[in-house]
Formats: sequence, structure tokens, C-alpha cells
Amino acid sequence: MKSVIDRYNKTKEEHHPLGNSTSEVKFWQREAAMLRQQLQDLQESHRQMMGEELSGLTVKELQTLENQLEISLRGVRVQKDQLLMDEIQDLNQKGKLIHQENMELYRKVNLIHQENTELQKKVYGTRDWNGRKRNSVLTNGLSIEANLQVPVSLQLSQPQQQNYEEPTEATKLGRLQLH
Repeated sequence: MKSVIDRYNKTKEEHHPLGNSTSEVKFWQREAAMLRQQLQDLQESHRQMMGEELSGLTVKELQTLENQLEISLRGVRVQKDQLLMDEIQDLNQKGKLIHQENMELYRKVNLIHQENTELQKKVYGTRDWNGRKRNSVLTNGLSIEANLQVPVSLQLSQPQQQNYEEPTEATKLGRLQLH
């Protein structure tokens, strides 16, 4: 199309000084006929590439058409392969990013687990090599010594009769006196 415009501008410059309208009409008729022929050739070529209207072609013309189609097909395959390779690269990049995020999350989970273990040790204390609980520090700063492996046995007994005395002055004030 650019070549047609260029030819038009060139011819216009050549014929413009003359101002001859009949020669200009003949020029445009030739241009229109040439463009019609180009359009018909392109349509025929397109139909042939689509596999239509092949009956009038010779073996050599069919071979040429086949070569053109193979060249075009190679170009399509190269483009498709390039797109697939680009997509694979993008997916690999995304996979690496996801792997890095997973590693970071794993590291954070391990840190939280370590902090939790340290906090449990502070709250519940640690055990020595015999499995006995060592000095535990409660939140109020008091410590507890306990051996958690000593069995505790409880027995129920019959209530014994108690002698109740008159409350003394100390018990009246809220203090407990033991006898």
C-alpha cells in the first residue's frame, strides 16, 4: 500500500505541471486495474494455501506451495516453542519464589517452636537426667521443688469422732489453732 501511495505522489508531481486531466484519468485506471489484479492474485494464493482450488496447478507449482507452507509452519512452530519456553521460564521463576516463601515460613515455624519450648521450660521447669523435675519458677517468682516420679497413694478412712471444744479467742479472730 505504501508503494502505491509513493507511486501516486511521484506521478502526481510529474503530471501536475501539465495539468492534463485525461492522462491523469488513464493513470488512475491503470492503477485501479493493477490493484484489482493484485487483490485477485492474493485471494487465489490464499485459497491455495488453504488447500482450495489446487486442480489447475502443476506438480512444480504444488511443490512450491508445499515448500511455502512448510516454511510458514516452521515459523509458527518456532513462535509456539518460544511462547512455551517463556511460559516455562515464568513458571520456574514462580516455583522458585514459592520455594523461597516455603523456606521462610518453615524457618519462622521453627523459631516459634523454639520460643514455645523455651517458654514451656520457663513455666514448667526442666527435668534432670533421672527424669525428676528440677527447680521450676512460677510467674510470681516462687520456685517449686517436686519429684514427679514418686507415686502418690490416697486411701479413704472412716471418720473419727472429734471432741469439739468451745472456740477460743484465737479462732474467733480467724486464726486456726491446732492441738
